[in-house]
Amino acid sequence: MANKLPYNIYFESSWNSFGDRLNELSLPHHRICIVTDCNVASFYLEDVRNCLKDTGAEIYDYILPAGEEYKTLEQIQGIYTYLVENHFDRQDLLIALGGGVVGDMTGYAAATYLRGIDFVQVPTTLLSQVDSSIGGKTGVDFACYKNLVGAFKQPRMVYMNMSVLKTLSDRQFASGMAEVIKHGCIRNVAYLAYLRDNKEALFARDLTVLTHVVSESLKIKRKIVETDPYEKGERALLNFGHTLGHALEKETCFSLTHGEGVSLGCVAALYLSHKRGYLSKEECQQTEHLFQEYSLPIRMRTMQAEAVLEAVKHDKKMDGTSIRFILLENLGHAVIDRNVSVSELNDALYYLLEDKHHEY
Repeated sequence: MANKLPYNIYFESSWNSFGDRLNELSLPHHRICIVTDCNVASFYLEDVRNCLKDTGAEIYDYILPAGEEYKTLEQIQGIYTYLVENHFDRQDLLIALGGGVVGDMTGYAAATYLRGIDFVQVPTTLLSQVDSSIGGKTGVDFACYKNLVGAFKQPRMVYMNMSVLKTLSDRQFASGMAEVIKHGCIRNVAYLAYLRDNKEALFARDLTVLTHVVSESLKIKRKIVETDPYEKGERALLNFGHTLGHALEKETCFSLTHGEGVSLGCVAALYLSHKRGYLSKEECQQTEHLFQEYSLPIRMRTMQAEAVLEAVKHDKKMDGTSIRFILLENLGHAVIDRNVSVSELNDALYYLLEDKHHEY
């Protein structure tokens, strides 16, 4: 029997009910620390602090520098120091207010401080709403390897104020759409059609359509995570596009956003799926075009293929000496393949170069 995720996910249009939702948990916290970054703090920190006044807890905040380059153990040590200096104990609570970097770091701090304290996810980007805020994966980068150090730690609640998506930059919005399209690729081909048909509404940040998209993505992810919470098997399907995507992020020193790396990784995986005889040329081209329609890259000007392949060897998705690579047997049906060769990966990377003649 599947293990149900032990928390609720709330979709709201403002911050107004956040304090009430938190009180419904009946947690014994005396102190709450809001962990956020300098960008998000300027938009939402005061609003969130004000919503927490009726919880009866002392409210603290810790502001991280913004950016993937600060997703480090050094920054985690800063969180630990702040919590120690302000006498946080196991009865207290952390709130992750921000995107995926803030959520991962706060979750990791919660998992490891005093061997574990409660935390709540409040994702403020499309990427974190559809991906990193649920499922319990937390972590930090190490020596430029993405999320190499981490722990599983489930939040007590996920609170989504959908109106925050209106303040996202176009590039960050597109980054989130890469994970949305990925969900359709691995589990729901009809979802891909919905994304094609509702592109204008999504670009206009229509909250009704956005809420539907986030909800549908979370249904796909939640069903997989509940079946395999610790990634022993099926949960690896969520890594479609991520094996090469993470390596490309590293190879570009994170000048690519996560979603941009995933988009490129998905295109490479589509190419390999076609070479295996799973997908038609038309299916691959149509799906590539969908990524492109949402302002995501499907080609690169240049890359150091050897460096990318070396990064793949150090990825946490390695299984011994084999690579757990996710392919599509059909659109909407992903499978785990442990027999993708280095030669095949090299061919897929070559396919991504924009100055090459691309043939399926």
